Amino acid sequence: MAFTRATGKHRRPSRVQRGTARAAGVAALAGTGVVGTLAAPALAAEPAAAQTGLTPVVTLGDVVADRIDAQAAAQHEAARVAAQEAARKAAEEAARERAAEEAEKARAEKERAAREAERKRLNTFVSPIPGSYVSTAYQSGGAIWSSGSHTGIDFHAASGTPVHSVGVGTVVEAGWGGAYGNQVVIKMHDGTYTQYAHLSSIAVSVGQEVAAGEQIGLSGATGNVTGAHLHFEARMSAEYGSDLDPVAYLRSHGVNI
Repeated sequence: MAFTRATGKHRRPSRVQRGTARAAGVAALAGTGVVGTLAAPALAAEPAAAQTGLTPVVTLGDVVADRIDAQAAAQHEAARVAAQEAARKAAEEAARERAAEEAEKARAEKERAAREAERKRLNTFVSPIPGSYVSTAYQSGGAIWSSGSHTGIDFHAASGTPVHSVGVGTVVEAGWGGAYGNQVVIKMHDGTYTQYAHLSSIAVSVGQEVAAGEQIGLSGATGNVTGAHLHFEARMSAEYGSDLDPVAYLRSHGVNI
């Protein structure tokens, strides 16, 4: 017997149509609770999900999303690291600036202290014989002095008593001074001069820098004297005749005599 292929409106439903109809039937059975025995065979007959073309699309979307998430995470981490590095550099720069400021303050304080120490050193004056007293006043008259009056003051002192520079200066004379006997003349830092006469010995030399209170010799009775003592003068220059009042000079520099 010969069979003929179905044509026209009696053609067999397409594969897609069959799948759609089957799905509709399963949905109807699920509503009545009869899906237990029928659904499994019906669904088993469905083509694999991979054959629909949907799974590859979903999988590709997940891969792209994962890559985007990974890139975002990497960018976030890079931004975090960059922020930390910037904060570290800023902290280091701030620390350097603080250290520089502290160093500058320390330097300025050191310079200020040095200036103050130098000012104090230059302006410190002492008595030429600490603890002694003036035995002959300035401008006292008498034939013993060639000028007719005393051009300095005499400090009471036994022979061999240490004699000190009254302030900071440079020795310009150290040796025999005629009527003054052994003498030392010092140019003070302010341009004035001081003289120490009738010494029994001299402990400094010309050109030597001396400080306030530094020993320059020993008192004695050399030159034109009647006994041991220290003759002290303050002068405007190293020359005789430019004398100042020694008591007023020392007192103006803070020496109590």
